[in-house]
Amino acid sequence: MIQPIYLYGSEVLRRKAEEMDLGDREGIAALVQDLKDTLKVAEGCGLAAPQIGVSRKAVIVDGTEMTDVYPYLKDFKRTLINPVVVSESSEKCTYQEGCLSIPGIYADVVRPAAITVTYYDEDLKQVTETFDKFAARMVQHELSHLDGNMFTDDVAPIRKKMLSKKLQNIQKGKVHPRYASKLK
Repeated sequence: MIQPIYLYGSEVLRRKAEEMDLGDREGIAALVQDLKDTLKVAEGCGLAAPQIGVSRKAVIVDGTEMTDVYPYLKDFKRTLINPVVVSESSEKCTYQEGCLSIPGIYADVVRPAAITVTYYDEDLKQVTETFDKFAARMVQHELSHLDGNMFTDDVAPIRKKMLSKKLQNIQKGKVHPRYASKLK
């Protein structure tokens, strides 16, 4: 079911998410479906459970709509339940990021160029996978939400100061994204 996306300033986005109970297959399936339905309507490339008001460790990423820019993402769709980053590359890279919870704001963020993550997939099979290039970027961005962090926390201080007025406007509800949203 399509859920509203919680916007910058919502308390749930700053809370550290709790692990999913792997024995609750129905609950996990319902949450994953909500994430997929919501992401499709919002036309993003990733969504974390806290962004739909559920403080649990579940994220989805979908790079298939970005193949015109990143052809290697042609079949890139992942569901990550209870993900744990097991290693990060020392090499860093910079990409401009945006976020469905922070509509209309984009900024360069430096992150590791590659990461290895252990997680449970939709079928609750444990997977260890290394992500690089833009796939690593998408996964890291969504995993940050599980720790209560947002991409604007990681931008250069001068850029953050430049964005402060826009962020305040989002917190005050002075933004109207094209998808259902909520501030709480």
